[in-house]
Amino acid sequence: MLKRVFVAPDPGRARLRFAARAVLGIGLAVVVCGLAGHSLPGAVTGGLAALLALFTVTDPTVRGQAVTTALLPAVGLPVLTAAAGLHDLPVARDLAFLAVVGAGVYARRWGPRGHSLGVFAFMTFFVAQFLHATAGQLPELYAAVLLSVLTAAAVRFGAWCYERRLPPATVPAAPAGTGLARVTTRQAVQATAGAGFALVVGQLVSGQRWYWAVGATWWIFVNTASRGETLVRGFRRVLGTVLGIGLGFLVAVPVHGAPVATAVLVAAAVFGIFYSAAVSYTWMMLCVTLLAELLYGLLGVLSPGLLALRLAETGVGALGAALAVLFVLPVTTHATTDAWIQRALRCVHACTAEAAARLAGSATADPAPRVAELEQLLGRVRLSVAPLVHPLNPMPARKARARRVLALLDECAREIRGLVAVAADPEASHDARLAAACWRVEAAVEALTAGRSEDLHHPAETAAEGALAHLHGLERALAELAEPLRSPSGSRLVGA
Repeated sequence: MLKRVFVAPDPGRARLRFAARAVLGIGLAVVVCGLAGHSLPGAVTGGLAALLALFTVTDPTVRGQAVTTALLPAVGLPVLTAAAGLHDLPVARDLAFLAVVGAGVYARRWGPRGHSLGVFAFMTFFVAQFLHATAGQLPELYAAVLLSVLTAAAVRFGAWCYERRLPPATVPAAPAGTGLARVTTRQAVQATAGAGFALVVGQLVSGQRWYWAVGATWWIFVNTASRGETLVRGFRRVLGTVLGIGLGFLVAVPVHGAPVATAVLVAAAVFGIFYSAAVSYTWMMLCVTLLAELLYGLLGVLSPGLLALRLAETGVGALGAALAVLFVLPVTTHATTDAWIQRALRCVHACTAEAAARLAGSATADPAPRVAELEQLLGRVRLSVAPLVHPLNPMPARKARARRVLALLDECAREIRGLVAVAADPEASHDARLAAACWRVEAAVEALTAGRSEDLHHPAETAAEGALAHLHGLERALAELAEPLRSPSGSRLVGA
């Protein structure tokens, strides 16, 4: 696990900068709250608000990120008001919490901004339970949220806005649909049902820390789109929690909430959360668990019994998520994986067309955005296929097919990158054979996508030898993809 986190590619040191900026932004937010005279609960609320502002806002443009960040308090403060106001009304509080869960997941239909605002709303309600916030604390908590979001924004968009030097991120939208055919709608129902189970059983386990179970269910649903993805994420959450609790016994418990040592460890945990998020959910959960333990140490309530209770509540939350995705409007891994593979293959052709047009002399053709989109789509394919290649998958034949598909899609991506590099060379020669090669690529993609060729464009008809070599490589990879993607009966990758 350590090797996966620290040896994983980090192009442009993006993960390193992401994590370092988070430590700076969150640290400054906590300092600002302290200088404003806020209590420890206020500083904790502010630190969490800054963490969310830096972690969850993922709009493709800097301007979009700024707008979403500005909207966070508009969503979070009313939820905080409701959570604190219902502190002494358990039934109304629980129903409101479930409503926030459902609305937060449903908001993902509006893309990254909806996702960010939904997460912020949920976590605002969650932190109110964590701190047992009451109506009398609201003025201080309001101020802490506003100051911390402003501080995080100043760091992100002022002092350290490295995104201004990067092209806009490409964020592929989830497969579309209407009504219950839309994945986000089904997941909103699933998450609410799973959270309801976690809330009831979590309260039976502990009347004080039941919200841990609801939080576990919520975060298991984040960034998943099928029952297989959700089950794997639940397993990884439990594993990360177990490892984090073990580390807590070695680190957090002996510290006993000592301010300086805790501050250093909190900074390390925050760095670990941000640095590992993109490559290992298990490692991220280890860091999240350690961070929670350190905060409880500051609050003076950390004990071995509390750590055991956290593990139990996490298990309840994971069970709630598993039951929901298995029995409540299930979204199959087959359907989700097939949709992402189809989009990735169509993007392969679109990249080819743009590169060929560029080689033919088109002044407007630009394959770079298509390549970025392909990388994002392949990331979604890997996430979707993860349940099939998981070590606990008991079906070796299906696992082998899934790994073969991933390897061939990666080969397609390598050939596309090579083709685009050739297209960027102003000295590349022209060759009429490119047209035939591009048509063969189009035919291969159409065969794999059942003839669905929307958003494809015909390429120009000249290119260099290097481009032809990459196109021939694409042809081979696409031809080999036909076998694992379709069983003899014609079913897709996961349908056999």
